This record gives sequence, C-alpha cells and structure tokens, in this order.
Amino acid sequence: MDVEIEEKIFPPQEIDETESKTRQIDELLKEKLEKAVHKQTSKVRLHDIAKIACEHTPIDLAYAASHLPPNVRPVLYENLPTREAKIKFILNTDSDTRFTLFRQFDDSELKNLFERLPTNDAVWLIDDLPERRFRRLMELIDAKKAANIKELKQHDRKSAGRLMTSEFFTFTMDMTIGEAAAYIRDNPRIELTNGIYILNHSGELQGQVPGRNMMINPDTTPLRQVMRPILHKVTPDATREEVIDLVERYKLSSLPVTDIDNELVGVISHENVVEAMDDLADETIAHMAGTNENFTTHDSVLRRVTTRAPWLVVTLLAGLLNVGVMSSFQKYGGGILTFTIYFVPLITGLSGNIGLQSSTVLIRIMAMGGLSFGSRKETIVKELFSGLFTGVIFGVISGFLVFGLDLLTGGSFTPVSPLAVATIVGMGLVGGCAAGTFLGVFSPLFFSRLGIDPAIAAGPIVTALNDFLSMAIYFLIAWGVSFFF
Repeated sequence: MDVEIEEKIFPPQEIDETESKTRQIDELLKEKLEKAVHKQTSKVRLHDIAKIACEHTPIDLAYAASHLPPNVRPVLYENLPTREAKIKFILNTDSDTRFTLFRQFDDSELKNLFERLPTNDAVWLIDDLPERRFRRLMELIDAKKAANIKELKQHDRKSAGRLMTSEFFTFTMDMTIGEAAAYIRDNPRIELTNGIYILNHSGELQGQVPGRNMMINPDTTPLRQVMRPILHKVTPDATREEVIDLVERYKLSSLPVTDIDNELVGVISHENVVEAMDDLADETIAHMAGTNENFTTHDSVLRRVTTRAPWLVVTLLAGLLNVGVMSSFQKYGGGILTFTIYFVPLITGLSGNIGLQSSTVLIRIMAMGGLSFGSRKETIVKELFSGLFTGVIFGVISGFLVFGLDLLTGGSFTPVSPLAVATIVGMGLVGGCAAGTFLGVFSPLFFSRLGIDPAIAAGPIVTALNDFLSMAIYFLIAWGVSFFF
C-alpha cells in the first residue's frame, strides 16, 4: 500500500443542530477519514489516520470504518493507541470490517485477541471466521476457554444458549459479603453487571444479590440474608424472542440460564439482549423487503441475486396469474367492462396498502407479546372490521368522485354510463380492500403457526397474492354489475 506522510489541518465543521450528537460525530469522522484517504489512488496520509485514531473513541471509529475502502481499515485498526481500544473497535464495528481485519491477522494476532475477549463476545465474533481458521484458533488458545467457546457455539444462533456468557459470579449461601467482595476484586475481568448469584451446596440456583446490597451491608453479613429470589429464568434452548420479552417486560439487568436440574449454566446481560434486538430488527426489515440482511461488500453479484430471487418467484407467478385473469376478462370486453380495466391500479394499490397496514399492526402486536389466546379473537375481529369499514368509506368516496368528474367534464370522463362505472369502482374497492384485510390479518398468524417469521406477511409474497386476489374480485364484481346496465 502506498503511504504518504503529510500533515493536514482540518477546518472546523459546520454542525446541523437538527441531527443527533452521534450522527454529527459520524459525519465529522466520515469527512475526516475521506480527506485522509485519496479516493482515486487509495493513498493514505498516515499522520492523519494516526491523529484521528487518537482523537476519537474506538467505538465511534468502529462505526465510521465501514465508509473506508477495505484496504484502509486495517491501517486505522493498527493506529489505535492501546490493545483495549482495538478490542472495543473489533466488537463494535460491522461484520464486513471484521472479516477484512481477520484476513489480515496472523494466527498470533488472532490468538492474542481472542484470549482477551470474554467468552460470549468471542463466540459472537467466531461467525466472521472461516471454519478452518476457527479450528486452528481453538488449538492455539487456552484449552479451558476453547472448550467454553465450543460449548456455546453448539447452541442455535437464535437461542438463549448463544446469547449467554459463562463468566459470572456465584457464591454459596453461607459466604459473607466480605468474602464475596474479596473474590470479586481478585477477578476484575468478570463483568459485575452480569449479576451475583447464590447457589446451595448442591449447585442449584437459589437467588441473586443486588450490587447495592453488597455495598450498604456489613462485610460480616451472610449472603443468604441479602439475596433476593429468582423470579425469571430461561433454559439454553429458549428463543431469543422469549429472552427479549422477559427482559423488556420486567426490566431485568441480567437473566440467568439454567438447565433442567436448576443448575446455573450462563447469564444473559442486558447488553447482549440489546444486540439481539438489533439483529431481530435487521432480520424483520429484510423479511419485509424480501431479501437477506447478511450482505457484505465482499459478496458477489451472483450471491446477491440468488438470495433475493426465490422471494420474488411468487411475485412472478402471481403477475402471470394477473395477466391470465385480465386475458380471460377480454372475451367479455366492450363498453363498460373495457373501461373498468383502467381502474385496476387504483384497486390493487389501495387494497394492498390496507392489507399492509393490517399485517404491520398485527405483527407489532405479536412482537410485543400483546396477542394472547384470550385477546386473539377480539384483535382479529377489530382489524377485519377496520379494514372493511375503510374499504367502504373509500369505495363510496371513489364512486362519487368518478360520477362527479363525469358530470363536471360534461360526460367526457367516461364514454359509458357514469353510474355503472362509479358502482363498479366503488364496489370493487370494497371487495378488494376486504380481500387485502383478510390476507393482512391471517397471513401473519398462518406464518407464525408454521414457525416462520410473521414479518414475511408484509413482504412481496403476500403483496403479490393480494394483488391477484383483489383484482380477481374486482373483475368478478365488474362482470356481475355489467348485467344491470
């Protein structure tokens, strides 16, 4: 890599007060880094990179690194001042940047990094390593830590076992606060925020001691006197949705994970829950768009296409069905029926939006745990009537608008009976919106029953089916009404 050493003074940045503080920092860093790297030649002003690395926190740099060319990201990493800063950078940057850095690391550098990481963070980073590199790394690091990493890696990526850490404080009930505090001081690498848990002599989980109780009570106080009962816990195979629901509802700072014998096997910190929520949000958005959220700049065009294409096959088939419906309708063409084809975009667009609103509302209720068995029927009925009533309102409005426009234009708006067209459009909207609402309400429930993310109900598959169903209903209504005019 060509490197230019050139000192440069950055001018003061204009700050948009409407943006958040973190967004302002991101924009400032992005501009600084762009000036430190020549776009055409990718030459690096090493002095500027080193200055930026010292002036800003590694977390801010980690977010800004994604805007750099891949060959410059290792330079930024190497110029971070301390090992701790490099660890924070690795943990907070995106998967694409970690992939780039891991390719540059030799085995010794990778070994030093993973030996300093907490076990749960190490397992999280393992996903960015090729399998062969992972096996070689496990042979290099401490045998006990390697065993813990392998054990956590066996759990499903979306389970509580993958979210938990195996590093936490446990004490027996007869120990005193002073003894526990001394042990905590001797082990500074274990996060105190993971909680302090109390076990009986059989190793079964009995309670938890809040940090405040450790500080306000005398050192000679037994832990059994200050501990609180465990009200909420999960097993390693619990889903991350269950974990998120418990932590959000009961405002837990940590969540213990126990096996069938009530022995403590791990702890899920609030920080890990927040990361799980981010992952879940990314996947939900991707499902709603009908694509994959796990894309990097290294992925080929072919992989991007093959990942998205299966989601769009149903859209293609539904489009062909729509063509078939319109072709079948042509044999009844002439007069009123021919003119009603011009309103197909109105029918499919409005019914699709109403269906999307219904599915989005229902998905949100399901995600927040508000759709219990007792409230399910009431929620479904309300959404169905809401969509139907909305369709009736807009159907009546559209019918009057079509009829009114024909009167205002002196009969030039519709070359056929305006009353017939207004009736067909109005009733077609009611039928199409009813179909869209039906799909929007029941498709999330259908996918949830199959164990599939309900967010798919807001994606292209259901949208395509809604277009076909609403258009078919519209044409049937138009065909039926035409007999009366």
